[in-house]
Order: sequence, then structure tokens, then C-alpha cells
Amino acid sequence: MPGPTVIPFHSDQILPQRVDAVVIGGGIIGVSTALELAERGVSVLLCEKGQIAGEQSSRNWGWVRISRRDPREIPLMIEAIRAWEKMDQRTGRKTGYARTGILFTAPTDKVFGQFERWCRHLVPHQIDCRMVSGADLDALMPGHRMKVRGALYTPLDGRAEPQCAGVAIAEAARAAGATVMTACAVRSLDVQAGRVAGVVTEKGRVKCDAVVLAGGAWSRLFAGNAGIDLPQLKVLNTVMRTTVAEGPQASVWADGFALRKREDGGYTVASGTENTVDLVPDSFRLARRFLPALIDEWSSLRFRLSDRWKIEAQEARRWRPDEITPFEKTRILDPAPVPRVLRSSWAAARAAFPFLRDAEIVQGWAGLIDVTPDAVPVISPVQDLPGLHVATGFSGHGFGIGPGAGKLMADLVMGTAPVVDPADFRLSRFSDGSRIAPDSGF
Repeated sequence: MPGPTVIPFHSDQILPQRVDAVVIGGGIIGVSTALELAERGVSVLLCEKGQIAGEQSSRNWGWVRISRRDPREIPLMIEAIRAWEKMDQRTGRKTGYARTGILFTAPTDKVFGQFERWCRHLVPHQIDCRMVSGADLDALMPGHRMKVRGALYTPLDGRAEPQCAGVAIAEAARAAGATVMTACAVRSLDVQAGRVAGVVTEKGRVKCDAVVLAGGAWSRLFAGNAGIDLPQLKVLNTVMRTTVAEGPQASVWADGFALRKREDGGYTVASGTENTVDLVPDSFRLARRFLPALIDEWSSLRFRLSDRWKIEAQEARRWRPDEITPFEKTRILDPAPVPRVLRSSWAAARAAFPFLRDAEIVQGWAGLIDVTPDAVPVISPVQDLPGLHVATGFSGHGFGIGPGAGKLMADLVMGTAPVVDPADFRLSRFSDGSRIAPDSGF
């Protein structure tokens, strides 16, 4: 079953010989970075091996949320929401953004208390975040049949449409002066005198002073060929969409399912509590570094041995600039959804919301999420290779925070005052002895 249909993007055709910065990857992070840089007068080339937003950036839930994030991400998410609120005007195109609120239901007193403690992280920022129950909860989730203690409700949260937002931002970047090329893989870095001097693409060499690696699930492979240690694994999430249905405007997370109203009138539905982990050689290479995250998220992970083991075991890990790379052999990661997850999340959603019983599943798909050992992204220069910057590992939180991440990455590339303190996102935290673990905020 193919992934969701993304609005077509028509590539530029002429590869520039020189630019100030090259962005590798046309997902939400890459296009947001390219837009920020181009608007500031930086000459930019964005290279995408497949199509704009062809992978996880069009396959996610479409949530734009600050609630229940790792506290380290909150300041950057505030900046992202500010950007989303102006994105349609800024790009001159529809992104589907709307502020609708998100509800995280709490089935027990214990979970209710955990969510209530999390709300305190937003108090210093004067953001409305509260626990709701009884009639207040029923008004936000009309017709629901869940037996829950209550829910964490953040009115500031919202949604956007993954199948059009990334393309809208890419088009705006081009309108601001960026060159945006699809079906153009970057094979390797051009390193001279110990620093980045350009890139080698499948269509030729480009000189530049800065490179931003925003390759999503491919970032570790590219970084490894450049001699950079980037601890990152992939997690598969299964999603579906429905026919038009009348239900709550606020997005809802619950045990067994999560749902979001779509701009087309249907709903995006997924499991709120289950992700699939394919065992691959990197699973064992990185096992010790990911152990704290595995302990913290064990109940939500389902491990399996699939054809991904053979695919990644046979995948080249080193190559020359004149060789065909894995990025050219697989233009778009299009994994199959897990049928059991489709069935279970759909059944749970329909049991909770009877209005869905008249709806039908139009399509199901899956995407591969790029995950770091602490589930916090890397948005950072690479100390060992001047000129190289990395923006990856968003761990399933990247779509909503993307415009904020692009702004911070542009600050770091240009050497201007960063919009937020970038210390928590530094790549060196994985090698400088820092404690690495997810932070639920409870």
C-alpha cells in the first residue's frame, strides 16, 4: 500500500556551481531551514533524493503540539507555533494549520497526576495548559464513550496537513531565492583542509561554505560515510485516514488510538501507544546507547525481525563520490503498515467515538521515524568537521517543531544569536559524558 499522496513539486533543473549553503533533505526540517536561510539573503541549494516531504514529513499525524513534550523542547516549540500561525501568509500557500487544541486522556488517577505535573512546565511561559474532566471533557469530545479520569488539554496546540505543508514551505523557499532540486541525491561531502568545501551530488559538484544534513532516517548513514558518529535508529509508525465524518475538532490521544480532524473532513487515526521496531544490525551496534530509552518506552515498542535486517545488512556503509549510493537505490522509504495495528487502533477509535462507525478507512500507510537515544533532536554544528551542521533525530516530534528547528539551524549556520539556547540539541552530548535519557517531564 503506497504512502499518502503529496502535492506535486516541480524541481529546478540547473545545478548551481556554488552557493553559500547546501541543505540535504527535503522534509519539513530541510525545507524550513532552506526558507529561513533564503529569506535572510543566503544563497541556498536544497537537494532531495526523492520528492519533497516524500517520507515521514508527509506520513506523520499532523499534530502541532507543545503538550507532553520533553521539557527541553518547549522553548523551541513556542517559536515553532509562532511560525505556524503565520505560515500561510508567509508562504502564500495553504498548510492546513489550525489551532484546535489537543487532549491527552488519562485513564487513571496516577496518569491524571502525571499529566497535571507536566502542565507546570508551561506556567513560566504563561501558556494555558490544564486538566479537564466531567462535563468540560465531554464538551471537548462530544459523543465519546471512554471511561477516563480526565485529560490534559492545551488550547494552543493544533494541526497542519503533512501532505501539503512541506511543499508549501519548499515553494516559498524557492520564491525567496533558493534552488530546490528533487531526484538529486547528495553522495558525499567535499572536504578540503579539514573543513567542508562543498558537496558531490549525483548530478555534479557544488561548492559551498556550509552544509546542513537534514536527512531524517537516512542521516546516520550519510554521516557515517563522512566519518561522523551519529547515534540514530528507526521506528515504524502505522497511520490511516478515513472518509468524511463529524466529530471533535480537538485532536485526541488515548490508550490504543489517536485521532485528528483533517482539512478534507475525515480523520487521521493511529495507535497512541504502539510503535514497531525492526531489528537491524544498528540495533545491536547502538543497543547500549539506547538502553535508557528502551527501558523508558518498553511498553510502547513491538520488536520484530523483518526484511529490514537483510536490507540494511546489505546496504553500503562507505562509498566514494563517484559510486551509486543507497540514497539513489531507494528514493523513498515506503514501508508497509502493520495490519494488526491498523485493526486494533481502528477498533479502539470506533469504540470510543461511535460517529466513526459510519466512516470507512480510505488508506493506511507507515513511516520510519528517526530516533535518538534521548528522543531529543540534534540541531548542531559538528565540532570535528567545520562547516557541517546536523538537524535530525526528531523522534516523532519533527513535523510540529519543524519551523522552529529551521530557524535555530539558520541561526547556527549564520553565526547569529540563536532563537533558543541550542545546548540541549548539541551533537556532542552523545560523546562528552552527558547523561542521556528521555525526560517525560513528570
